[in-house]
Amino acid sequence: MKISERVIWLLIGASVGAGIALLYAPKAGKDTRRMLRRKAEDAREAIAETGGQIRDTLVDTGETILDAGRGAYRKASTVAAGATELFEAGRRAASR
Repeated sequence: MKISERVIWLLIGASVGAGIALLYAPKAGKDTRRMLRRKAEDAREAIAETGGQIRDTLVDTGETILDAGRGAYRKASTVAAGATELFEAGRRAASR
């Protein structure tokens, strides 16, 4: 399981646990609702932040893959050009 998935499950578990704890806490309804609202906002911010981190990781990974592909293309082009030169040289030598 990836770290980002673990963080998401941790946040979900913490939110559920906090919600259950608040339901059994000896507080007034108004105070409990205020606390639930605050915790929900905190969870939403944490999820948004984690989503941003995941997006950034995906973008970085995509750029790394593109760079590797471009490098492989350049190397393949160089090898192909060298092979073409060798083929032409061999054909010229054979026709003499």
